[in-house]
Amino acid sequence: MLQARTWLARTEGSIRLDVARRGHRSHIDVLHQAGAARVRFPRAEGASLEAVLINTAGGLTGGDRIDITVALAPYSEVMLTSAAAEKIYRARDQHAAAIRMRFRLLAGASLHWLPQPTILFDAARLDRRTEVELAGDSRMLAVEILLFGRAAMGEQMRRGAIRDAWRVRRDGALIFADSLRLDGAIADTLERKALLGGARAAGLLLYVAPDAANRLAEARARLQGANSLAGASTWNGLLAVRAVAKEGWALQQDMAALVEWLSARPLPRVWRC
Repeated sequence: MLQARTWLARTEGSIRLDVARRGHRSHIDVLHQAGAARVRFPRAEGASLEAVLINTAGGLTGGDRIDITVALAPYSEVMLTSAAAEKIYRARDQHAAAIRMRFRLLAGASLHWLPQPTILFDAARLDRRTEVELAGDSRMLAVEILLFGRAAMGEQMRRGAIRDAWRVRRDGALIFADSLRLDGAIADTLERKALLGGARAAGLLLYVAPDAANRLAEARARLQGANSLAGASTWNGLLAVRAVAKEGWALQQDMAALVEWLSARPLPRVWRC
């Protein structure tokens, strides 16, 4: 007798967004969206285009896949964020939820990649890769926050798997490479002092711009009063800030303050809802 199999529906979604500059404002040049991935454009003032990513599935689990590709034409600007925290739920098998982010910035373009935090539930599996190609004088401000469970709900990511990689290139040369890989008893691993020392929230901020090195001293001064444990460094024309905290709200507050300072503009509206 053949054993019945249960096939689970998989979430798939993709977005291609090309942004161009016309006169004093940036606008949508190409937009293609499919599956569970959607993008909306709140009315914004000034030269920059504001775009909000939406996952209509409400979260991702093992075997799901999201692909986002964003290209900025010369001197165009976009602030890209997400409507809510991305939730990575428990995987029922060894397949990971796969997220691929690709950004390409031509001369003079400016990208603010400011998604809300990624929440990892117990037994979640995530494979995420972010690739950025910059022209010589383009600029990027990016934030990534990982929450290993929701502390306010008494949740914890005890086991699971995560692979999270960043690759940033300027004029074809690699200027930033970062890879995080955790597998198995993640909660026990995060207790180690060389990792998070018991913290359950981790954040990365990248500021790539001609004035990045000049902003290091003030960045460190601002971190003196931070709620989280944080540090800043600079090399290859970029400023990097890493921070860890017991709870996500403290880390997000610190990152939000740095984003507003570095960008000299308000946070995305969805961050303030």
